[in-house]
Parts: sequence; structure tokens; C-alpha cells
Amino acid sequence: MHTPRPHDLLWGLRPEQLPQEAPAWARAALGAHVPVVVRRAPAEPGWVAVGVRGAAREQRHASWMRVSEISRLVSPQAVARAGRWRSHAQPHWPALRALGQLAPHLDALGLAWGVTGSLGFELASGITAAHPDSDLDLSLRAPDLLSRAEARTLCVLLDAAPGRIDLQLETPYGAVALREWAGQAPRVLLKTQNGPLLVSDPWQSQQVAA
Repeated sequence: MHTPRPHDLLWGLRPEQLPQEAPAWARAALGAHVPVVVRRAPAEPGWVAVGVRGAAREQRHASWMRVSEISRLVSPQAVARAGRWRSHAQPHWPALRALGQLAPHLDALGLAWGVTGSLGFELASGITAAHPDSDLDLSLRAPDLLSRAEARTLCVLLDAAPGRIDLQLETPYGAVALREWAGQAPRVLLKTQNGPLLVSDPWQSQQVAA
């Protein structure tokens, strides 16, 4: 099992491990063996920052989990490889149609892509989370520089698919939106473990723009 990364789904956090101030719905979710989602935030050694999802969109609770208590980990890339969307009960939903259209192209490019968001959560856990208007949220591991020209080519691929699609590039320092990196702005927003930074190159350690 690799070190948990943002958007990975983790099983093993129990209701009684939440702090006293945690909402009742979060305890109920963990009691039903709902996985938690790794979030981008600082954590003490041996711990990982996670978020608990409830049934309602506004039900999101930030917490932490001991790495030693993880019983199962499913990455966005594992969700993509499993291909369970092909047998989803609602294949006409735009997000699922887009996924079916994009998957072979992304695979052919040899990209380490994955499914995140509500659809990724549902495909990984079997727990209903997506709906007909859900966006398709994708994550692409980009350990090496992806040029802005390459980003624009990927955007053309996304624009040819139905529905709203959000793809995040995961660099060694954080995440940047593909569409933002494909644009013309000299600096882009990089989401890091310690908060957002405006940077000119998401593949280099940078400071907040003045």
C-alpha cells in the first residue's frame, strides 16, 4: 500500500475515533463503513488528513486518521483501472458517457489518470453518491512537466466529451487545474498541503506571488 495521496479512499476509521465535537451524521457514516477521502492538509507523522462524506452535499467533516489503522486503500487510478462505470445502472448520465468516451484515449496516451469526486467515490465504494448532474472529476499524476501546449491538447479531448469535466494535474508539489495551466495567465493556482500558492511553474517549489 502506497503512502496515502489526496483523493485516495481509505477504510478503517471508526466512529469512536472521531473527536467529541464531530457531527452525528459523520459518526453514522463511519458506522456504516463509509470510506474517508484523503484531503490536502498538514498532518502529524503517522497520521493522514481525511474528510468524511455524508449523504448530503453539504455534509463534509475534516478529520485525521492513523496510517496504521488503514485497512484498505483505493486510489483514483485504481478506480479507473477497474472500469466499473461500464456496468453502472445509469449509463446515460453525462459524466458516465464522458468517462466511457475519454477512458480509451487517456489509456492510449499512457497517462496515470483516475476518477475522483462523487462518481469516483461511488464507483470505489458502491455507495450511492453521484446524480444525473454530477461533474466528471479526474486526476492525472504528472510527476514531470506537462507543457502548456500538451495541456491545451488534453483540453480539446475533454471538450469533445459530454457534461462538465474537471481535471486536476497532480505535480510533486500539489495540484493545478488543467484548464488553468492550459490558459495564458503567467501564474496559476497550485493547491499544496499548506494552502494555495500562485506559481509560474507548478513543477518547481515557488513562493506566493507578490
